[in-house]
Amino acid sequence: MKLVRYAIPLALALAGQVPASGAAKPKEEGITRQQADQILDELRQIRQLLERQQAQAGQKEEGPKRAKLSLQGFYMLGSKDAPLTLVEFTDYQCPFCQRFHADTFGDLKKNYIDTGKVRFYSRDLPLDFHPNAQRAAQAGRCAGEQGQFWKMRDIMAADPGKLEMANLVDAAASLKLDVNAFRACVESEKYKNAVQTDVLEAMKIGADGTPAFVVGKSTPDGVDGELIVGAQPYAVFEQKLTELEGK
Repeated sequence: MKLVRYAIPLALALAGQVPASGAAKPKEEGITRQQADQILDELRQIRQLLERQQAQAGQKEEGPKRAKLSLQGFYMLGSKDAPLTLVEFTDYQCPFCQRFHADTFGDLKKNYIDTGKVRFYSRDLPLDFHPNAQRAAQAGRCAGEQGQFWKMRDIMAADPGKLEMANLVDAAASLKLDVNAFRACVESEKYKNAVQTDVLEAMKIGADGTPAFVVGKSTPDGVDGELIVGAQPYAVFEQKLTELEGK
């Protein structure tokens, strides 16, 4: 683009329309106005070509990001044989994650997960500026040791403002967990590295916010799909899943 920026004023100067800084006046036998107009026309075409190329490059950069994930060993809802897979990376203290849980997840579960069309995986992406998110992510896994991962997940996702240790213990008691074992599990931070592994994988695929999702075709060990970031409405997921069903 620098070539175009400096060549156009020079051509105009040669045509006698603007003075070229530091340049002597052209002699009568120099470039004609017609020749200058031809040069300007060519430069405009070059500029238009460059602008089109930049626009196309921008479209490619803004296109959907592809992501492949291995999901063996992670918590799953639905049929393991479902043809489609939806993975959520969540932060339990994130209000946008709470919005997805309240406004969208229920319909997805009823229409796709419970009907055997989609298997749903929950993974963790606690953000550094949410002081209770890391603890909550580990609490979910600790509840999972006693077979109550999904119910604990529902409780935490429903209210991001109640994730202090006392709140988590109360939730564990309401689920009739062994509270002492649960508390010891959370306080030991035994799942801290496992949660960090989720964070690193989310970063690797380009998940730069929460909630983040990967939706795509099921593979023998996970999913091959498209990354979606943000608390999208149900219609967005419905459209993506319908497109995948037709392929």
